[in-house]
Amino acid sequence: MAKSEETVKIEIKNYIDKEGSSYSEWYVGITDNPEERLFDEHGVDRGQPWWIYEECFNATSARRVEDYFINTLETDGGGGGGDENSVFVYAYKKTSSTNENN
Repeated sequence: MAKSEETVKIEIKNYIDKEGSSYSEWYVGITDNPEERLFDEHGVDRGQPWWIYEECFNATSARRVEDYFINTLETDGGGGGGDENSVFVYAYKKTSSTNENN
C-alpha cells in the first residue's frame, strides 16, 4: 500500500535506527520490483533480518526519499536510477555477500 513521502522516510529511518549501525553500512535505492532488486540483483539473503521496502505514491516521491538517505544521512546508494515506475524505496544492511554494484 502506497504511503506518503514523509511516512516512508520515517519508517525506513526508524528501521535502520533500530538495527543500530551507522547509516553508511546501509544501501538505499528505488525500483519498480523490490523483491527482484533486493534478492536477485543485490544478493540480499531473505533470512537476513535487516532489509525493508516501502511504496511511495509516485516515482518523484521515491526519488526524493532515496536522495534524503543518500545525501543527508549518507547511506550508500547509486541515486539517479530507476524510471517513472520506480515507486518503491528499499534499504538493506550491507554484508559480505551483498552486491552493491548491481
